[in-house]
Amino acid sequence: MSELSVWERIEIVHHKGRPTVRDYIPMIFEEFYEMHGDRLFGDDGAITGGIARLGGIPVTFIGQVKGRDIEENKKTNFSMPHPEGYRKALRLAKQAEKFHRPVICFIDTPGAFCGVQAEERGQGEAIARNLFEFSTLKTPIISVVLGEGGSGGALALGVCDELAMLENATYSVISPRGFASILWKDASREKEAAEIMHITADDLQRLGVCEQIIPEPSGGAHNNPQQMAENLSEYLGDAVQRLLKKDIANLLDSRYNKFRKIGMFSEPQAGK
Repeated sequence: MSELSVWERIEIVHHKGRPTVRDYIPMIFEEFYEMHGDRLFGDDGAITGGIARLGGIPVTFIGQVKGRDIEENKKTNFSMPHPEGYRKALRLAKQAEKFHRPVICFIDTPGAFCGVQAEERGQGEAIARNLFEFSTLKTPIISVVLGEGGSGGALALGVCDELAMLENATYSVISPRGFASILWKDASREKEAAEIMHITADDLQRLGVCEQIIPEPSGGAHNNPQQMAENLSEYLGDAVQRLLKKDIANLLDSRYNKFRKIGMFSEPQAGK
């Protein structure tokens, strides 16, 4: 799989049979109890969440939902959350903090919904509020990019103590098509853009953004969903155990430093 091009990985991520959050929940968690609504406006089908057990440990789970067909995609808004989705996620995260439950987030979105109604209901503020609150949440947070991790829509669930990515997943500030459209005014150059954007799990681990790459079955997660779920369960179980052992003050310091170092660079001095 390591020999695949970036575009080939993107095609695997977009495979119609790729497992979604709804597939993984019953294979990974026990006693999942879904909760609805943001207590302000409504319930967003693009984000699911609730309480569950992972290997007997109580956790709060939050995940972005992709559909398998047009009807499911309409219900989940093609995995593009509205502000109420992010506010639901924050409500559940704050509840987890109160009861000392680790938070597990599954990221799989092309980006937050950018329609007029979402903007009227405060899309930018909802995402910014999640970034702010998750950065100081006094409980462990683990985020996993299942497929697409697009822009602020993904980052709103990506402020965490440990970020993992499935082997073929991507994580970026913009899609290759959007990148090509802005930089070259030519969306048809999206394959070329994908190769230079450094958006794969390998790239992001090397750059210090991603801590762990979770291997996929040969050909992609859709070829063996059960094996993929087992790989995810093994990683999550280990990560939860490790992070629960950390003192909260040290956990918050590490989380702060994790994000402070992203994007750091140095410039050579003149004459050297």
